[in-house]
Amino acid sequence: MSLLRSLSGRLLIVTIFIVMLIEIAVFVPSVARFRHDYLTERVQRAEIAALTVLASPDRVISPVLEAELIRKAEVLNVVVRREGARELVLTSRKLAPVAESYDLRDPMILPLIFDALKRLVSGSDSEVIRVIAPAPAEMGKELEITLDSAPLRAAMIDYGLRILRLSLIISLITAVVVFISVRRFVVRPISKVIWNVKNFSQKPDDSSRIITPRSRLDEIADAETAVAEMQRDVHAALRSRARLASLGEAVAKISHDLRNILATTQLMADRLEMSEDPVAVRTAPKLVQSLGRAIRLCQSTLTYGKAEEAPPETRVVALYGLVEEVVDALSLQTEDRMVSYEINIPIDLHVAADPEQLYRVLHNLANNAAGAIMATGTPGHVELSAEETTGTVSIFVTDDGPGIPAKAMENLFKPFQGSTSREGTGLGLAIALELVEANGGALTLVNSTTAGTKFKLSLPPAAAMAAA
Repeated sequence: MSLLRSLSGRLLIVTIFIVMLIEIAVFVPSVARFRHDYLTERVQRAEIAALTVLASPDRVISPVLEAELIRKAEVLNVVVRREGARELVLTSRKLAPVAESYDLRDPMILPLIFDALKRLVSGSDSEVIRVIAPAPAEMGKELEITLDSAPLRAAMIDYGLRILRLSLIISLITAVVVFISVRRFVVRPISKVIWNVKNFSQKPDDSSRIITPRSRLDEIADAETAVAEMQRDVHAALRSRARLASLGEAVAKISHDLRNILATTQLMADRLEMSEDPVAVRTAPKLVQSLGRAIRLCQSTLTYGKAEEAPPETRVVALYGLVEEVVDALSLQTEDRMVSYEINIPIDLHVAADPEQLYRVLHNLANNAAGAIMATGTPGHVELSAEETTGTVSIFVTDDGPGIPAKAMENLFKPFQGSTSREGTGLGLAIALELVEANGGALTLVNSTTAGTKFKLSLPPAAAMAAA
């Protein structure tokens, strides 16, 4: 992996860059301080040399001693100022024009930095500069020296190079420490998470490959927890899909044989219509309709596969009549179980939907409501109502049963997970939701308490189909 493309490599380069910037920010004041100290030292040497001259008889010394004092002080001239007068104490007799003057009596940080940078980048190697500083009381008020700028500039450059070398070493050491720390505490945990994700993707049906959060870093631990939750969801979804595939295969086999059995039963039911028994005459048409729906469902399962629903054949459906068929079918099942049904739907209300699929949805919802009531062992009531608003027909299935358990509420519309009873498969609401969405509608739970449950089914009105 390229250094610039890795997280630790980029952090290494950024660390070196930042440390160098910090060192440069420190370098400028450091060089200014070095220059100030250099000039102060030359002033102090000049003071000692001047005191030697002032302490001699008649303030006269030999040329050899004067030259030695100037050499030791590393200056060209020494002047003492007192009461407006200037006294030349020492001189190298190599007088030259003064290029710059610097005042050390009241040094300010910004002028010191500006003068230091100016001297450092100056193109001239040798100039005469003047320095004015306070003098000892016994000497005078001020001391003025002149000196060659070349040694000062050379000393400043040497000091700057040493600072830069030290800064580079510090930057490299810091960057290496940061690089190792990042590799140890960030990159390695992230690499483990990446490896686990790749390992899990190779065999997602193996639950032992789900990551176990172990990092003591909050961010990495959060990432591991999120990955673990995702892997558990994927594992559960794959198991659910496998079960659905197995169930679909079994249903397809059953549907094939059941279709033949139902076809025979339908022929027998047709003969009941010719019976003179009033009960048989009244029951036969409903029996034929139910058998027809069962046969079409079996055929649909065989035609469109074990895991798919047939695409809806949308048409205008008279809602009241369809709901009445649902209630008639359920009434035969719950006739002796004390469940009453009420239809509160306008006679002229129509929706745009597949009638067979809508029948299955309403049958599932109402049957679930009746089952919840029967589980309590007490009489109950199921109401199917509807209303039309702007652009939507809302159908409500309401019961006064015990409500949906909290555990089932979490996975209400998930296959095999949303069952409210031990005998249930958890497929009813999942199938209903799939059918409703295929018809361009929505299925939601309005509320569920111990006083009852209410579902809302939203579908396009018949006018929407006419407009289309």
